[in-house]
Amino acid sequence: MCGIAVVVCGVRIELSTLSSFLSETETPFERLQVSVEDVKSVLGQRGPDSVGEKTIHLRPNVSTCGQDSVTLSVSEASEGTYKLEETTSLGELHFIGSTLQLRGTSPIRQPLVDFSGNILAYNGEVFGGIELNSYDNDTEVLLKSLEKAKALVPDVLSMIKGPWAIIYWQETSRTLWFGKDAFGRRSLLVHWPTVEDPRFLLSSVSPASSVAQGLDTENGNSIHRFWEELPCGVYSISFGVSELCIRGEVRKHEWRNTIWKELIEWERKLVVPRPEDLSTSSHSGIQEDKSVSTSLGFAQTVLVVLKESVRRRTSLHSIYQGEKEAVPVAVLFSGGLDSMILAALLDQCLDSKYEVDLLNVSFDGPNAPDRISARAGIKELKKIAPLRRWKLVEIDADLSKLTFETERVMSLINPADTYMDLNIGTALWLAARGDGWIHEDNENPNVEEDKQRVKYKSDARILLVGAGADEQCAGYGRHRTKYGNGSWVALDQEMKLDMQRIWKRNLGRDDRCIADNGKEGRFPFLDEDVIKTLLDIPLWEIADLEQPSGKGDKKILRQVAKLLGLHEVAKMPKRAIQFGSRIARESNRKNFGSNRAANQASAGSVRFQAPSH
Repeated sequence: MCGIAVVVCGVRIELSTLSSFLSETETPFERLQVSVEDVKSVLGQRGPDSVGEKTIHLRPNVSTCGQDSVTLSVSEASEGTYKLEETTSLGELHFIGSTLQLRGTSPIRQPLVDFSGNILAYNGEVFGGIELNSYDNDTEVLLKSLEKAKALVPDVLSMIKGPWAIIYWQETSRTLWFGKDAFGRRSLLVHWPTVEDPRFLLSSVSPASSVAQGLDTENGNSIHRFWEELPCGVYSISFGVSELCIRGEVRKHEWRNTIWKELIEWERKLVVPRPEDLSTSSHSGIQEDKSVSTSLGFAQTVLVVLKESVRRRTSLHSIYQGEKEAVPVAVLFSGGLDSMILAALLDQCLDSKYEVDLLNVSFDGPNAPDRISARAGIKELKKIAPLRRWKLVEIDADLSKLTFETERVMSLINPADTYMDLNIGTALWLAARGDGWIHEDNENPNVEEDKQRVKYKSDARILLVGAGADEQCAGYGRHRTKYGNGSWVALDQEMKLDMQRIWKRNLGRDDRCIADNGKEGRFPFLDEDVIKTLLDIPLWEIADLEQPSGKGDKKILRQVAKLLGLHEVAKMPKRAIQFGSRIARESNRKNFGSNRAANQASAGSVRFQAPSH
């Protein structure tokens, strides 16, 4: 996990080609002072191993032939002394990169610069598409691939399997390339130039100075955000000179690999079942056996690709090479279906000598539903994986005492600004921090539970998260509502909508909250092969919402759990983290006085007013 940013000033940037992607700008803009030092500071939280900077100056130069051209000089800013206010009238691109190194045998410092003058700031992982040896650092390998590709940057980026966000300066073409993967699994925020602030900025996360009041209280109007989530895709800005003014033209590029177009369109071929496709009590025994066998076959297929997805994301050909006994991987753990599957698969992919941290957040001590299910879940895991040492890290929080933490998370979730985003972001941020308690020997009946509990902080840098499971397998309550109102077609359309907006509603926010602790969130359910496999399976094998909650929702994942020997969790109903941890209840009491008042105010969509800075 890394933090990347670029600040472009002194350039007149043409945005007309992106008019269909940009937000309406009739509402007033936030008037904020966002400095390079602010950005550096917040990026350093994401990448605590190193922080670096590079600067490019663009200078108009009239050639001897009487034609205008741009010459470039490349220089590195002296760290800690650069002030945005000191820039000249020349065009300038200031790159920042922080690094949480998880691959490679030697330390790297971003942004990387090659012999040709190309500059790369990369936040992501290469899990396929570009050849990588066990000792390679993927950022270094990607820089070499981009240099070889010359003008074919979109071709290279379209090959990458895995989550990524990128900022890349191509020296020969005087072009700035940027973007993120097709599902937006890594955060990249953008500030398009405005009259109030004509700079162009990209950053993995917004600094605290970017959070202003969420409502224009005088006029009752929403404020147009300083930052936006950059829509998924590959973009470029080509720089040139017109009338001795430096200009940049923004373009969005098509994916070169057809797999991305197919996955983005998310078109399922088999949506509406025939009567014979559904197994009911009226079927003959032979017909029902055939249906069950077919369902198990699909579940086995999903199990295979999910296991491979977990293996890709937990391979130890990185800084964990050797005989280190530190915990390398943790799981965001509720004891529910998704996290139990990930934990069981992790056990199959990770050498048994390594401990595994299971991170569980509660805002109601031992009484929160997720704490109860987590304690039950670890017992079930011990049955199927007795050789593994599982550590249930119980992270207890009191919302009334989290003043600093809440303000921090408000900044991290930006531009998201609802109480639901804040609740989810706070729970994720605390989970990723991993600061809690473990039971040293909870099998000893002669020792009181309180005396067994010892302070513990997880140092695992990789955190497996179940994001994407509910969207793809009909795990939300509204999926059941849509099915009830419009049957299979309505359900399919709702799931498609979920997958096509997951980058904006969930993943950027989740990435920023997890990474702020110097941890990398990895999402096995959002692996490209997993997405395609689930999409190829008939919808009625994915979910059967005629069945009650805890049975028909995420039907296929419940079958996967049974194949893994997780029979108890396979029967559990879905619980979102904000409800399972009980932060939603505490937040409603704190901000609205009660759950009832919160419901009346539709708290999930009400925007909070962040403190001004």
